[in-house]
Amino acid sequence: MEKKQGIGFFEKYLTIWVALCIIIGIAVGQWLPAIPQTLSKFEYANVSIPVAILIWLMIYPMMLKVDFQSVKNVGKRPKGIIVTGVTNWLIKPFTMFGIAYLFFYVVFKAFIPAGLAEEYLAGAVLLGAAPCTAMVFVWSYLTKGDAAYTLVQVAVNDLIILVAFAPIVAFLLGVGGVSHSVAIRRALYCDTTCGWGHYPNNGYPPQRCGVFQQCIY
Repeated sequence: MEKKQGIGFFEKYLTIWVALCIIIGIAVGQWLPAIPQTLSKFEYANVSIPVAILIWLMIYPMMLKVDFQSVKNVGKRPKGIIVTGVTNWLIKPFTMFGIAYLFFYVVFKAFIPAGLAEEYLAGAVLLGAAPCTAMVFVWSYLTKGDAAYTLVQVAVNDLIILVAFAPIVAFLLGVGGVSHSVAIRRALYCDTTCGWGHYPNNGYPPQRCGVFQQCIY
């Protein structure tokens, strides 16, 4: 009988590592501002190249575990993808807007200037309308989830992002011009890692990258 392994030391205390990184990041920004100012110069289409590299390194181990031949069978189990799609695009952006509006313009109206409240609201809407890609892979990996199914869920969301993100944000905030940046982020965070994750497992460069085309078959 195969012995089930528990989560490792790093995974077990992941919350602590995240908290420490947040504290270190705040400290660096407060007392060593030259570092973030220098890193901020390395960007393209509003995408931070250093951040893209770190996220790429975070996603890549997950991609190595994906059985790309099984991706085409995920369509036989559409329930998870449907639930994810409905939650991410028909519920989350609008509830995020409603909750942010309630707190920034009603509950804390006396404490937050109107201009700052508008910026907070914009940030909340941008966050609510942008399903996370990197952490989906990480949590699936930590919980020993179905790597192929996770890959398809992320791929479907990335395809929807290209069509739905800009109109939803424009509808809620009147902000436009974000499609190019979203496409660049998708290419960096999913397309590239997918291709390189496919190569070691199959011994040849991917013909279709296995994600955006296989997931719809």
